[in-house]
Amino acid sequence: MITSKLTSSGRTTIPRAVRAALDLKPGDRLTYLVEGDRVMLSKRGHIASDPFATFSEWHADADYVAYGSL
Repeated sequence: MITSKLTSSGRTTIPRAVRAALDLKPGDRLTYLVEGDRVMLSKRGHIASDPFATFSEWHADADYVAYGSL
């Protein structure tokens, strides 16, 4: 598990392993998808290509089975 520390001003450093996994470069924009107590971080635009992330009503297991290969 990778961790980082949050400062009093709400800032954190994105760990090197995460930056490498997302191929992040200085100036890249990030997208946060909040689902309950979890947050998905990705490069801007990457999540939007996933119809399940775009439409919150498409989060049932049956939807992934029926439409996941599209």
